[in-house]
Amino acid sequence: MTDISHHQRVLIVDFGSQVTQLIARRVRESGVYCEIHPFDKVDAAKLAEFAPKAVILSGGPASAHEDESPSAAPEIFEFGVPVLGICYGEMTMCAQLGGSVEGGHAREFGRAEIKIERESPLLAGLGVLGDQETVWMSHGDKITAIPPGFVVAATSKGSPFAVIADEERRLYGVQFHPEVAHTPRGATLLRNFTHRIAGLTGDWTMAAFRDEEIARIRAQVGDAKVICGLSGGVDSSVAAVLIHEAIGDQLTCVFVDTGLMRHNEGEQVVTLFRDHYNIPLVHVDAQKEFLGELAGVSDPETKRKIIGRVFIEVFDKEAAKIEGAAFLAQGTLYPDVIESVSARGGPSAVIKSHHNVGGLPDFMKLKLVEPLRDLFKDEVRALGRELGLPPAFVGRHPFPGPGLAIRVPGEITEEKLEILRKADVIYLDEIRKAGLYDTIWQAFAVLLPVKTVGVMGDARTYDHVCALRAVTSSDGMTADYYPFEHSFLAKVATRIVNEVRGINRVVYDITSKPPGTIEWE
Repeated sequence: MTDISHHQRVLIVDFGSQVTQLIARRVRESGVYCEIHPFDKVDAAKLAEFAPKAVILSGGPASAHEDESPSAAPEIFEFGVPVLGICYGEMTMCAQLGGSVEGGHAREFGRAEIKIERESPLLAGLGVLGDQETVWMSHGDKITAIPPGFVVAATSKGSPFAVIADEERRLYGVQFHPEVAHTPRGATLLRNFTHRIAGLTGDWTMAAFRDEEIARIRAQVGDAKVICGLSGGVDSSVAAVLIHEAIGDQLTCVFVDTGLMRHNEGEQVVTLFRDHYNIPLVHVDAQKEFLGELAGVSDPETKRKIIGRVFIEVFDKEAAKIEGAAFLAQGTLYPDVIESVSARGGPSAVIKSHHNVGGLPDFMKLKLVEPLRDLFKDEVRALGRELGLPPAFVGRHPFPGPGLAIRVPGEITEEKLEILRKADVIYLDEIRKAGLYDTIWQAFAVLLPVKTVGVMGDARTYDHVCALRAVTSSDGMTADYYPFEHSFLAKVATRIVNEVRGINRVVYDITSKPPGTIEWE
């Protein structure tokens, strides 16, 4: 773990909200280091150890009026630092400090307007008395009385206690979610809490992280050798360059080519690391092993597990050839760490199940080096820029660990993969030509497990359907489809049908991703 002892920091107490990570993202974006910890792991000892300058209580699915509902450690309210409760966090604050919460009232989900009723440093810059502000509500219970010492700072049609404050004790509650993009000026409110109320200056920068992490890696590794599992994605690539800067040729990268990568991606990885950075690299062509194990398999989760298992087997075989290797480096990110444990301390719902999540198998006798495990994706990109990686590489759209295997629903074959690669490269080529690549968070093609009858020229065809996806996002947690012009989609579809044998129809997916819905790979 990164040494954060000399940084100002915020503790986020997680009650199980699907968007708790977004709170951390917003706080980090303002230059303040923060960590998320499950509510039942935060007690007086944890507070003393972490020494937060402020505490945020997240939302959650429980009802604060029920006997078994989770609650915040009482010591949080007595610790002497500002506390902000969000949604359920506000409700449990009220229930614990002498207010009341009831169920059975009208629910409030979606956009709402709050009206500013009283001046508060929490609402600075959001308007004056009587002004309204758009926010995102998501609750089914209702606060019916606030604790002694609190006043109402804002109301909404469905929430008479939309914002409450005890300015003397610096305790605040908001019924809405300031962390989501659907609350347009929510980041301002969170910054008011961290900077204006808690007095934090924002000393968390990627330049500082780089220097601190290099020193930490050197201290952890010593004279031992490190093997890095290089996938070709941004995360493992940034980790490799950072570690190489720390220990030089003590690092060897092992790039396992699964045969499930995008067009020419393997060659690009080898060129970047061998030629540009001169980092020792072992390139393992394991396409036959992966495709052989995946033959006849259609279930997506089974495919993920097969890919993870084969990756470990191939990687371990290569690692055994490197004499003196004692550490394995991975590009594990903070969301991977959070998702491995739920807010209640047990296993979370299965979200990621490929090779770099959940630690190492027992038979691998290597210790882990995970220099990015405290960072979110946007912070990794910032670190990549700090390290001097090519902008085009750092800005690449996210690519899932299982690769094209989950963009070919159903059975995987070499023929299907090649068809998909050709369609995908055309799609991305047109996006780049239109100047849209950096505007879009993620775009890719999917080869659907259906075929359609069509007529091309004077011949009947029976070929695959290709689906195109493109989403915009500021955080990767919520997303909306990109509104391409019809002329653009027509151009892409025409090129794919004309240039890619095996596809006779192209469709565009306009599914959005609000909090808590389908995962975009």
